[in-house]
Amino acid sequence: MNTKADCGYTLVDFSVTSPAPEWYAFNDGVMGGESRGGPAIVAGQLVFSGQISLENNGGFSSVKSSGHQFDVSAFHSLRLRVKGDGRRYQLRLYTDARFDQSPIAYTAEFPTLAGEWTESVIAISQLSPRFRGRALSGPPLDVERVEAIGLLLGDKRAGEFELRVEWIRAE
Repeated sequence: MNTKADCGYTLVDFSVTSPAPEWYAFNDGVMGGESRGGPAIVAGQLVFSGQISLENNGGFSSVKSSGHQFDVSAFHSLRLRVKGDGRRYQLRLYTDARFDQSPIAYTAEFPTLAGEWTESVIAISQLSPRFRGRALSGPPLDVERVEAIGLLLGDKRAGEFELRVEWIRAE
């Protein structure tokens, strides 16, 4: 008998039509920036693309899922299959944890190779709490109550970007 812990757990697989969480954009315009970016599901992949602008102290673009809850307590790592542009992106998990009444993101960076499919593995223990780009001392990630998954590019390098994601799994 296979359990989630025996074979891993697919959090999101963009080649499967249902039930996939919805994704939406969250860019630096919330603080006056002019970066633009967002999600699209194309040919069984999440395409997160746009342009980073440093105008008005901007410099980030992100996407976030909604509509699902994930329990990753039986797992030690997250694996993503991605095709990038050579930039470093952040994987972000969200729970109901708040700081100043806004969501805390539990984040870790992963590299991409320009134009090549790669798999990145992130230890769940390496995800650290952040709020608006600042490190926090806590609370710890509640691995039983992950409400959303996000991706962020915030390297403060102006220009176009594109990240493609086939799937995200817990192992």
